[in-house]
Amino acid sequence: MSQYIPVLFMLAVAGAISVGMVLASELLGPKFKFREKMEPFECGEVQASSSKQRFSIRFYLVAMMFIIFDIEAVFLFPWAVTFQALGVFGFIEMMIFILILAAGLIYIWKKGVLDWE
Repeated sequence: MSQYIPVLFMLAVAGAISVGMVLASELLGPKFKFREKMEPFECGEVQASSSKQRFSIRFYLVAMMFIIFDIEAVFLFPWAVTFQALGVFGFIEMMIFILILAAGLIYIWKKGVLDWE
């Protein structure tokens, strides 16, 4: 149990610092409210369109596909590091993985998920 004391101490200090910063900004920070301050912030520029604008479902589909294939590609890095230790079995397993990814990519390509209209 004594090995967890430094971790618990670090968590307590981090929590105290976080709560202290929030309380300090609430107590010491300025409290002026005006119209420009209450608008949604967009890179320091005047807002180009409504923040309640609806996006096409295609935007979300492409975003989800990007995340899925990006996360799957991350699995290639540990495999590349241990390639020699895994041998032929590891190579065959990764080729199956890549073929499944390629099949998924071809499927969403044929379905038109990646096309912007």
